[in-house]
Amino acid sequence: MEFRKKRLMIGEAKEMDMVHCLSQLCYEPVKIIRNDHWYHSPLREEHTPSFKVNQALNRWYDHGMGKGGNLVDFGVLFWECSVADALVKLSGDFSFQQQQILPVRSAGEHQGKIKILDSFLLSSWPLQRYLQQRKIPLKIATQFCCEVRYELGEKVWYGIGFENDLGGYEIRNAYHKVSSSPKRITTIQHGATNALIFEGFFDFLSFMVICKTNEHDNADYIILNSLAFLEGIQPLLDSYKNVSLFLDNDDAGKNAVELALTWGKQYQDERRFYEGYGDLNDWLINSPGA
Repeated sequence: MEFRKKRLMIGEAKEMDMVHCLSQLCYEPVKIIRNDHWYHSPLREEHTPSFKVNQALNRWYDHGMGKGGNLVDFGVLFWECSVADALVKLSGDFSFQQQQILPVRSAGEHQGKIKILDSFLLSSWPLQRYLQQRKIPLKIATQFCCEVRYELGEKVWYGIGFENDLGGYEIRNAYHKVSSSPKRITTIQHGATNALIFEGFFDFLSFMVICKTNEHDNADYIILNSLAFLEGIQPLLDSYKNVSLFLDNDDAGKNAVELALTWGKQYQDERRFYEGYGDLNDWLINSPGA
């Protein structure tokens, strides 16, 4: 199959199906009402979907921004570039035209196992943009994460991969999250006497951002990847002089912290630093001083 080598004419670009293009960019509608496809805005962070594409008109409108238009208008805002550069990306550098790679849904929606096809340096633009939305610099992400492509349900998918101690991956993209088997904790050890515990890898990456230093070897880091592993690794945690818990500010996180605090005086609840936010990454994204 051959792909367009020269730049699209602006009229051609405007006629490209926007719902399909958004899917190629790792964005799927949250709900569909007749011709209206509603998304969480690809142009900004939001929790309530307010970005609408009318597929019959092939036009979009972001209610939160009060802006809308055709695919070229969207490309200029999405890639933060000129019309000419947007046309180049839509015609040649728009890499997701070259293969059908769609975002994953939550793990419970799929049957069967994930088969990891390959892993390599993070490079896909939608994944880089997702990191930007979560305020994680690419330089930090690439120290601990990779890009993975994998097979599930006879389709090829992609995401940011964070490897655990048994070779499985936590996988994230702009919409969904899944895990490949085997699922396990991730340990980053420096032979330290202090350990910092995180519930998920985006909280760990957020801590790396907040530290703003390369001197991270004064502690060991344990990313649980699931709270279900906490109780099982108590013997490992008991071997540390100090254990700092950076868990989520929800009921599950609260219960896990309360359990750990009964294990000894070396356990410390660090959630006060991001009180009022869901987790450490939520604080990084939304705190005015972050």
